[in-house]
Amino acid sequence: MSPLGQLVVLFLVAVIAVPLFKRAGLGALLGYIAAGMLIGPYGLGVVGDADNMLHFSESGVVLLMFVIGLELQFSRLRALRKPIFGLGSLQVLSAMAVIGGLVLMAGQTTTLAIVLGCGLALSSTAFVLQLLAEKKELATGHGRLAFTILLFQDMAAVPMLAFLPFLASGGNADDMSWQDMLVDAGRIALTFGAIIIAGRYLLRHCLRFIHAARVREVSIAAALLVVSGTAYLMEIAGLSMALGAFVAGVLLADSEFRHQLEADIEPFKGLLLGLFFISVGMTLNLNRVLSDPLVLFACAAGLMLIKTLLIASIGHWGGKLGGASALHLGLLLSQGGEFGFVIFSLAGQLDLIERDLREQLVAVVTISMVLTPLALFVFERLVVRFAPSDKKPFDEINDGRTGAVIAGFGRFGQISGRVLGSLKIPFTALDVNPEQVDVVRRFGNKVHYGDASQIDVLNAARVADAKVFILAIDDIDASVRAARLVRQNFPEVRILARARNRRHAHLLMDAGVRWLVRETYHSSLFMAEEMLVGLGKERQEAGELIGLFRDADERNLARQHGMHHDPAKILQSAKEAADELRQLFEQDQEERGKD
Repeated sequence: MSPLGQLVVLFLVAVIAVPLFKRAGLGALLGYIAAGMLIGPYGLGVVGDADNMLHFSESGVVLLMFVIGLELQFSRLRALRKPIFGLGSLQVLSAMAVIGGLVLMAGQTTTLAIVLGCGLALSSTAFVLQLLAEKKELATGHGRLAFTILLFQDMAAVPMLAFLPFLASGGNADDMSWQDMLVDAGRIALTFGAIIIAGRYLLRHCLRFIHAARVREVSIAAALLVVSGTAYLMEIAGLSMALGAFVAGVLLADSEFRHQLEADIEPFKGLLLGLFFISVGMTLNLNRVLSDPLVLFACAAGLMLIKTLLIASIGHWGGKLGGASALHLGLLLSQGGEFGFVIFSLAGQLDLIERDLREQLVAVVTISMVLTPLALFVFERLVVRFAPSDKKPFDEINDGRTGAVIAGFGRFGQISGRVLGSLKIPFTALDVNPEQVDVVRRFGNKVHYGDASQIDVLNAARVADAKVFILAIDDIDASVRAARLVRQNFPEVRILARARNRRHAHLLMDAGVRWLVRETYHSSLFMAEEMLVGLGKERQEAGELIGLFRDADERNLARQHGMHHDPAKILQSAKEAADELRQLFEQDQEERGKD
C-alpha cells in the first residue's frame, strides 16, 4: 500500500477506535493503542515498519514536554527540586533494586538483572501525562507528584543508556577511557549552557522580531523550530530530546510569548501524541502474545503490582498523600515506559539480551500500558467509592437570596464582605483554599469552599440572582477563567474585578470585564501624594498632581489594552504616555505660574 493509503487507513482506524473507547469510558489512549495493534505489522500489516513510526512519533512526547515546561516558571521548578531528586531517585533506585533482585533470585545473571531493572523501573511520561490531562488531574496532589517522578525518570534514562555500552564491555575501563568520559561530560555541559544562554538572552529577541512580521505561518514555524532545535541539540549530546524541550519550555515560561507558543504547538502536540500511542500498539507482537499469553500477562501484572506498591508507599510516606491518592499515584506509574523500548533495543544491539527475550520484554511493557487505564477504570469505579476522598468536596450552598457573590475571600475579598455584613446585605463568598475557609468561618463569616472558575459552583452560588460579582481571586489564570464564565453565562451580572498588575488587568479586559481595580494602585497613589507633601508641596497641589497622573495612567491602560500582546507597541505606548504625562505636569506648572 502507498504511503498515502497507509495514512488514510491510519486516520480511519483512529477516528473510529478513539471515540468508541472514549464512549465506553476506557479513555482515548486505549483507542489509539488498539488502532495501532489493528493496522500494525502483527495485525493487518497496513504499516510494516513500526520502529520507524515510533521514532518519528516521539516528537509528540517532545512537544508535550515543551508545553509542560511553559507552565513551570524556573522559580517554581527550583522549589520542586527536593521532590524531583528526592522522591524521584528513591522511586527509580527502589524499583531497580526490587526488579533486579527478583531476576537474580530466578538464577539469572547480574547483567540481565541490571538491564531489566533499568528498563522496567521507568514509566511512560507521555502515557501518564496524557491520562492526567484527560481527567484534568495535573493539578492534584498525585498529579503533581507523578510529574516530578516522571521528570527525574527522564533524566535518569540518560546515564542508564550511557552505562549499557560500559556493561557490554564487561566493565573494562580500557573500552571507555576517562578521556572519553570527560569529553562526553564536557559536551553535555556545553549543550546545556548553550540552551540556557540562548533561552535567556537571545530567543526572546528572535521571537519578538519574528512575531513583529505578523505572519501566522512563520510564527508557527518558529515555535516548532524552537522545540525541534533544542531536542536536536540534546540528541547530539546524547541526552533525552524530551528533557531538552522541557528545559526550553521552562526558560520561556516567564516570557510574553508563553501563551502564543502553547497555542501554536497544541494542534501538532495532540496529533503526534496520538501517532505515538498508535505506534506503541504497532510494536506489540500479537503472535508472541498469543503463543504464551499467560506468562506475558502475568509478568505485566507482576510488574504493575511491584511498581504500584513501591510508588504508593513513596507517595504516602514521602509525598504526604492520603491512602487513596497514593494508590492512585502507584497505578498511574505502574506501567513500563517508552524508554524501556529504547533500553531493550540498545541492549539487544549490544548482545546483552537475546532477540526473543527483547520481544517478550517489549510485549510486557506494551501490555502494562494497555492494562494501566483498565486498572485505573476499576480503581475509580470501585475503590474510590468506598475510600474516603483526600480532597474536600465543595460545599453545598443554600444561602437563599444573595445580593453579591465574592469569589476569593482572602485579604482583598474580605473587605467587601465586611462592608456587606455590616450593612446586612446578603452575599455568598467562595474560596478554593479549605484552610482559609476554616479560619474565616471561626470568626463568624459565612464563606463556602468552592472553585469559582467552575460553572457548576457558580450555578450553586446563584450568580444569576446576584447584582454584582466581586472577582478577588489571587490566581491570575483562575481569575480570568471565572471572568469568562460569568460574562458568557450571566451577562446581566456586573463584574467588579481585582487585578494583580497591568498584565492581569488586560487579560480581564479581554475576558469582558469593564470595571477593575489594581490591588496596590490606589494605596500607591495615596502614598505618592503623601510623598509630595513631605517634599514641600501643598496638600491641594499634591492632590491635583496625583489626579493628573491617575487620569493619564487610566487612559494609557485603556489604550494599551488592544496591543498588550505586542511588546514593541507596548514599549512605544509607554514612551508616549511618559511624554504625555510630562507635558501635563508642565502645563499645570505654567497655569499655576500665571495664577
